[in-house]
Amino acid sequence: MKKFLKMLFSRMTFVIIAIILQIVISLILPYAILHYYPVLYGYLLVPLDIIFSVLGVVFTIRIINSDMPTEGQLIWAILLLFLPLFGILIYTVFVRRKPPKLHKKLYQNVREETLKYVKTSDEENEQNKKNLEGAFGQFQYIYNATHMKVHSNTDVKYLNLGEVFFKELINELKQAKKYIFMEYFIIEQGQLWNSILKILTEKAQSGVEVRVMYDDLGTINKLPSNYHKKLTALGIKCVRFNAFRPIMSAVHNNRDHRKMTIIDGKVGFVSGLNLADEYVNITHPFGHWKDTGVKITGDAVKNMVIMYLQLFDVQNQKLETFSKYFSEEKVITSGGGFVCPYGDGPKYFYDEYVAINVYLNMINQAKKYVWITTPYLIIDNKLTNALSNAAMRGVDVRIITPHKPDKKIIFNLTRSSYRALQKAGVKIYEYSKGFIHSKQVLCDDNIGILGTINFDYRSLLHHYECAVLMYKTECLKDMKKDFNQLFDISIDMKNFKQKAITRLFCAIAKLFTPML
Repeated sequence: MKKFLKMLFSRMTFVIIAIILQIVISLILPYAILHYYPVLYGYLLVPLDIIFSVLGVVFTIRIINSDMPTEGQLIWAILLLFLPLFGILIYTVFVRRKPPKLHKKLYQNVREETLKYVKTSDEENEQNKKNLEGAFGQFQYIYNATHMKVHSNTDVKYLNLGEVFFKELINELKQAKKYIFMEYFIIEQGQLWNSILKILTEKAQSGVEVRVMYDDLGTINKLPSNYHKKLTALGIKCVRFNAFRPIMSAVHNNRDHRKMTIIDGKVGFVSGLNLADEYVNITHPFGHWKDTGVKITGDAVKNMVIMYLQLFDVQNQKLETFSKYFSEEKVITSGGGFVCPYGDGPKYFYDEYVAINVYLNMINQAKKYVWITTPYLIIDNKLTNALSNAAMRGVDVRIITPHKPDKKIIFNLTRSSYRALQKAGVKIYEYSKGFIHSKQVLCDDNIGILGTINFDYRSLLHHYECAVLMYKTECLKDMKKDFNQLFDISIDMKNFKQKAITRLFCAIAKLFTPML
């Protein structure tokens, strides 16, 4: 029933209804009235047509003067000017630049609570400028946009496969003494989740505070609708992120795509991995699943605690004191370098398109190379131009995407991006063994990003995401080694040519991707 309701009240259903209404009002209704009631034609339909046309122009002017990406402005302008009824209906329901009323006040309170713990002194800033050298601006942007500080005294361990990642995660879960916070886009019942749930249940029963937050739409086909009640009965504090309601609303477009775990404020995990069997190759729906993550130990975990509580408290409608979840015990680490876990989300939460700007900053500042893995490559002109410009100025730009698709349409859209990039000198590879889901960027041996942020519109504009920016950390060497191994087994797509009919379909579909 829940699956049917999701489909019934989905954006696609609403778009189809709007198209039908547009056809009825624009074509069928005028013909019927003109044929059977000609007198009414001039008195009813002409004024309505004028009203909708004027409203279409008004909405178009509003969009052009907004901060919406140019690609999005273009398609909205076309719809509003040429199909005003359709455009106005879709715009009214789905274009949201303000938070839900229920959350608005709490968002402000969360920001104020966050600011108590992130202030950076002038002395710290000067020290950061010295230590971070040319990378200082990148970290400073994240601080100004998200209030997430850069930290030293942090170990980062690179985990190159789901099997390696979850072995490390499960071991740390067993060591938890005070609390466990988990936030994932997808949880699916199976061997992996059952083994984790057993540990969480035992910990909750022994007095450890256990919280789980999962995305309600992300799990809609994976978990029963009342699964959160089952977890609550086991002693686990559970929140369904943006719980599905059978109403058409832009809030359904803002999903929690983050994947992270925090243990006792000392250890944190960030990755592209959801809690399901395919991510550890227990099942193989798309061949071998390649994913990566990092284990963070030390001061930088504080950022993750803040990010988690920000969203948990907004969803739970109760503001907490964040500091009681910071580690009281100072963890002395041996790791060098600097680490900044950071978040991204809808414009009304962060006031900036953080994810895309961080990627652009890294690409634009690259001197030797930029290597990228992403499951989806559906990017706007800004990212296309940045990658192309980097390649044309002599930077070694390489991108690895999957060879086996999880979604056929998205796979073709990804491949349709190759041509323009390759023309500029970007090298494209496809992971030959199956599906590569890791989202990471490595640049010039000394700076890298790993997290949940895909190179597509949904990740870059709509979803709540998380990632870790690292500078001169030891784990970047392991990341580079993994990249080189991937290049050896991946397929060089330099001779790839997409069929003309597929290119045409993708060209049309790409017009609408900023709306999706």
